[in-house]
Amino acid sequence: MVKQIVPAIVALLCILAGGAGGYFMKSSSAASAPSAAHEDTEKGYGEAKKADKGHDKGGKSQHGEAAGGEVTFYKFTREFVVPMIEDDRVKSLVILNLNLEIDTSISQELFSKEPILRDNIMTTLVKLSSGGKTMDSITDVDNYETLRSMILSNLQNEIPEGIHNVLILDMARQDL
Repeated sequence: MVKQIVPAIVALLCILAGGAGGYFMKSSSAASAPSAAHEDTEKGYGEAKKADKGHDKGGKSQHGEAAGGEVTFYKFTREFVVPMIEDDRVKSLVILNLNLEIDTSISQELFSKEPILRDNIMTTLVKLSSGGKTMDSITDVDNYETLRSMILSNLQNEIPEGIHNVLILDMARQDL
């Protein structure tokens, strides 16, 4: 009978010790998190900046943009899949993940116009893919710049104010 009670007590003690250790590990990491943030503010990393709006005498921000709006990024809901056509056949697919650098004041407008923007971008990409070697060599920096400038130019025709840059986050090609 004692042989049956001893293993049960040892198992119960191990379970209790594991639970207590987990509880103390969790509570000690939660308690140390605010102190770590406090240490950063003492070093100057986390403290709020003074009211420096980044404006100089010309009314421009430090990055050369109009002082009126803050810059944010607009992420499209899906990637762009562009067919590469040669001799009236799809020879490969190029997948692009794009973001736009925009003023925060137009983010809602872009959200409501996303289908129009996607159509505009896809039209531009299809023209570029069928018109030459722009998307054949996806590792060429000049091709990236051509893509950016063409897409940005066409988007600014649609929405004249607030779009600053086109960011190419990912680009991949799959030959068929």
